Amino acid sequence: MFYKPAHVSFLTDSRISIPIPFNSILYHFLLYPPIPFLFFLSILQRSLPISFQDTMANAVSGMAVQDECKLKFLELKAKRNYRFIIFKIDGQEVVVEKLGSPEESYEDFSNSLPADECRYAVFDLDFITNENCQKSKIFFIAWSPETSRVRMKMVYASSKDRFKRELDGIQVELQATDPSEMSFDIVKARAY
Repeated sequence: MFYKPAHVSFLTDSRISIPIPFNSILYHFLLYPPIPFLFFLSILQRSLPISFQDTMANAVSGMAVQDECKLKFLELKAKRNYRFIIFKIDGQEVVVEKLGSPEESYEDFSNSLPADECRYAVFDLDFITNENCQKSKIFFIAWSPETSRVRMKMVYASSKDRFKRELDGIQVELQATDPSEMSFDIVKARAY
């Protein structure tokens, strides 16, 4: 590797000669100190492997997502093994709480959500369009009842986007704080 001394001037007028790799990002950073440190970190993050970037994103949101969540969602999406999936945050990770069989209805799903705790949910809605075509849409529902604790609401709200990105294939998002905000009529209207 080629090394070239970099003359770096800090708070004093003294010049320090440091041998560093010529093609290094650090070399560029030391030559141009006015570049903000966050810009340097963003360059560094883009050069990291994807798995490490995911770990950093989990650290930012504070939540990890269990692989089971992704696998069950893929089964719902591709194989249609489930009508709905309810997820909860347990400790520092999102886990599957309940799986609804394909025979269960929207009423069964809404009755499965707790009245005083937040949850994420995915619901596969089958419907017939005005043109008489059979269609299906996958809904992501962020359930955050007003009676739940404030801290719980904050944790669920801050982790929602990160978790939703893990579930590739969601077509409609719905946020509800009351059962009336996620009635079957509202969900059906959002499907069109």
